[in-house]
Amino acid sequence: MNGYTKSKDYPSFKRYCKVLTLRDDSELIEKYKEVHKPENTWPEIPRGIREVGILDMEIYIHGTSLFMIMDTVPDFDHDKAMMKLAGLPRQAEWEAYVSKFQQAGEKEATPEKWEVVERIFELPTRFSRA
Repeated sequence: MNGYTKSKDYPSFKRYCKVLTLRDDSELIEKYKEVHKPENTWPEIPRGIREVGILDMEIYIHGTSLFMIMDTVPDFDHDKAMMKLAGLPRQAEWEAYVSKFQQAGEKEATPEKWEVVERIFELPTRFSRA
């Protein structure tokens, strides 16, 4: 495995990592991957994402588990931005569309479905040789 290169390099940003589970259906999972290709994502969705202060976003998949890395402007207020995003043009329609792929129970909006995870390790910039 070669790894991935970072698509952008920002001098300062906040990072959020989130998880979400897809329905355990291989056809739906393939379709979900298909709708997230750049040529298939509705143009209003990435525009809205950037409008609320998200600089970069990546989504990874393993089985039915999705993992999102979201880099934002330094003064990003997660809850306010997610509320604003939910009200932007076509966002509710997109959420309804992709919800058929997701296993989120009663949760309908992005802030509820995508759960922020806690960072428990960060590679130190310096370490001692003990």
